[in-house]
Amino acid sequence: MESKNKPHAVCIPLPAQGHINPMLKLAKLLHSRGFHVTFVHTQFNHNRLLNSTGPHSLSGLPDFRFETVSDGLPATNQRGILDLPVLCESMPVHCLESFRDLMVRLRDLKDVPPVSCVVSDGVMSFTMEVAEEFGLPELLFFTPSGCGMLGYLHFEELIQRGYFPLKDESCLTNGYLDTVIDWIPGMKGIRLKDLPTFIRTTNPQDTMFNYNLQSMTNALKSKSMILNTFDDLEHQFLDIIKTKFNNLYTIGPLSLLHRQLCNSEPLNSIQSNLWREETECLDWLDRKEPRSVVYVNYGSLIIMTKEQLSEFAWGLANSKYSFLWVIRPDLVDGGEEILSSDFMAVIRDRGLLLGWCPQERVLGHVAVGGFLTHCGWNSILESICEGVPMICWPFFAEQQTNCLYLCQEWGVGMEVDGGVRREKVEGLVRELMEGEKGKEMRRKAMEWKQRSEEATKPGGSSYVNFDMVVKYLKQESLTTTKP
Repeated sequence: MESKNKPHAVCIPLPAQGHINPMLKLAKLLHSRGFHVTFVHTQFNHNRLLNSTGPHSLSGLPDFRFETVSDGLPATNQRGILDLPVLCESMPVHCLESFRDLMVRLRDLKDVPPVSCVVSDGVMSFTMEVAEEFGLPELLFFTPSGCGMLGYLHFEELIQRGYFPLKDESCLTNGYLDTVIDWIPGMKGIRLKDLPTFIRTTNPQDTMFNYNLQSMTNALKSKSMILNTFDDLEHQFLDIIKTKFNNLYTIGPLSLLHRQLCNSEPLNSIQSNLWREETECLDWLDRKEPRSVVYVNYGSLIIMTKEQLSEFAWGLANSKYSFLWVIRPDLVDGGEEILSSDFMAVIRDRGLLLGWCPQERVLGHVAVGGFLTHCGWNSILESICEGVPMICWPFFAEQQTNCLYLCQEWGVGMEVDGGVRREKVEGLVRELMEGEKGKEMRRKAMEWKQRSEEATKPGGSSYVNFDMVVKYLKQESLTTTKP
């Protein structure tokens, strides 16, 4: 039996791949610092993980256990991007009650240390209510970038200044979104179209806007927050965010910190992929020349039209470069799309299509020379960590904000702006892989790679901040009286 004095963290991510992955890394990092960990999946995702990673993949360890809660939706709901509003309406009611029941069960367990803290995804902040009921400290972990967070933190002011909701639907197409917002500190010259996309609605009761607004309101009450970023990269945004929080802990890139501190085999065997990873792609990459392959992945939620898929496909084919393309079964709006036999014949020797892959290992492979991405924050950081420049096709949420700074400030991206056209895709791929701008982007990417490594080494800003997180959670748990 474990020591009753051992700190015990309950970690609960938003039930989406891009939130589960960083939270699992954070949970493993806390485990490496002596915490007993209870990691909480929804029952739906628990079942998906068993299907994708094997029947024993969630057995855990004696001091790293998995539990489940209900998100309140029927099993027939696929929890895709179009289902996000109904998920966000259900969770603060059903998941809240289920999480409360879980905390009661954990309190009554005799073979684990008492729960000492809750580490919750920032957009699951309704869990703060339960943590308070149980007299437990809670720390919010937000998975977006610092620049994205700064956009979300100004949602309330967008309402007050009359930018939200949009006056009518024409605002989406008449150039209104190009309006420059000159009053957000640290974001000089930003346009409405660069802010998180949830503002793009005429409905003041829009579920996604108000869900994120409530998350920011709760975060400001909590006064403490973790971000998966590093100071060198986003200091101009972090300096502003720090004025709103007593404690801001920047501990990224989590992939590098995790690589440094979590190297025990039992822990490494714990995975979180909702799709089965097709690791044979690594053998395929082994047969390619250094920096000769474009890696293409639009993340875990993005959907596109058949026309967009076709334009991307032929743009990649016409570039004449080899590419490894992750095409999820649910990527195409309106049903699964089978790419034409003509296309498959053209790319036979240089294109590999697959359903899912170990992205960090792919980006770290010497054969990969560029990344066509949706600009999700995890993907951006993982690409920066490997010194890989990017072509950007942002889709929703804060991806547009990420894209702006990736291309204009950090110098490691080029945007597929406007409509997706094969000529444009082909030209961007060629520039990325062989052009002068591509060479400069690669140089900048290697520079950021080095700076990210410095941040996560002992004595680096993120390494020091993670130690502060550990100290904070241990101190808070000691000073909190539990019922």
